[in-house]
Amino acid sequence: MVGGRHLGLAPAVGPGRRRPGGAGRLVDGGRRLDVLPGPSARGRRPQDPAAGPEKRATPRHHRPDEGLGRSRGGLTCKIHLAGEGGCRPMALLLTPGQWGDAPQLVEVLDRIRVPRPLGGRPRTRPDHVSGDKAYSSRRNRRYLRRRRIRHTIPEPKDQRANRRRRGREGGRPAGFDRDRYRRRNEVERTINRLKNSRAVATRYDKRAYVFHGTVTAAAIRLWLRQ
Repeated sequence: MVGGRHLGLAPAVGPGRRRPGGAGRLVDGGRRLDVLPGPSARGRRPQDPAAGPEKRATPRHHRPDEGLGRSRGGLTCKIHLAGEGGCRPMALLLTPGQWGDAPQLVEVLDRIRVPRPLGGRPRTRPDHVSGDKAYSSRRNRRYLRRRRIRHTIPEPKDQRANRRRRGREGGRPAGFDRDRYRRRNEVERTINRLKNSRAVATRYDKRAYVFHGTVTAAAIRLWLRQ
């Protein structure tokens, strides 16, 4: 029923009667034309109202191995980066946009490889690591202590309260170097310089290894400019 037009005339007599103000609609004795189930716009069968709302399945192109994920209403990709002083990237990792930062710290640090001038095995242990509150976790701090890597990562309020509540079992408070933490912004500045390349700022590559090569090429340009 559109604009008051009806598909047929209602019978003048019979069990059905017209509703006042409802053009062409039959109630009580007939079937209403405006409530009949019709074909879905997507070619699916009409859903039973008693079954509840339709469950949304995971989209076919939702593939974590390609670094694509649903975040903020669309497909997004996140770049996890370890940088050296002077806004120069050293290691990077691609993940879907909704993945957290803290679980990726160990894998990013394991990808650091710095060749030695006189040959031999490359360096894999940095002198110092600085990160924001998102990287504060017992797993990350245990990993850094095991590898004897000094770090400056602030402790969030909830973690401090939990540590104090546990008393002696909570352990000692984490050390914090304010002067070193001020240089943490170099990582954000490095990512901003990488985004000067349009192909990095807006991912056009479908495959993760192709986009990884695009980010690597932009990182090489940063090193050559130094």
